Amino acid sequence: MHDGSIYYALMGGRYILKFIGDVRLTLCSSLDQHLKSVLDRSYIQDILVDLTETDGIDSTTLGLIAKLSIYAEQSHLPKPTIVSPNPDITRVLLTMGFDHIFVLLDSLPQSTSDLEQLPLVKESADEIRMRIVEAHRILMNLNESNREAFKDLMTTLEDA
Repeated sequence: MHDGSIYYALMGGRYILKFIGDVRLTLCSSLDQHLKSVLDRSYIQDILVDLTETDGIDSTTLGLIAKLSIYAEQSHLPKPTIVSPNPDITRVLLTMGFDHIFVLLDSLPQSTSDLEQLPLVKESADEIRMRIVEAHRILMNLNESNREAFKDLMTTLEDA
């Protein structure tokens, strides 16, 4: 086991915390201060806690991680996700009730062989046209530039 470290990323509204090594209370002040500053930002849309490289984690750190679930609930966000492939850590998470306040995963897909392909749905030309219209209406409502870009296409599709 090596000393722990904590990394984070904010990517397009997604907040990611990654714990590496043996994460103990020596990092808790840093983590707590960091969480306070990040959670004040209103543009977080979902939260992922990555424990895939975590060797050990103490209860103080887990208590601080639990703050993320409280924040998510208060902010009307989806339950945060924790990825924990280590059975010992997962057992601790389950014992502490984290399965009630987080989505717990033991892994994330690493390649397309781990994923299932969507089945092909066959529809009539009219059904497909309606899906195209709906998708472009959504895009047009995002901003004025999209409205202009898809205006002629929508006129053509709606007149068809």
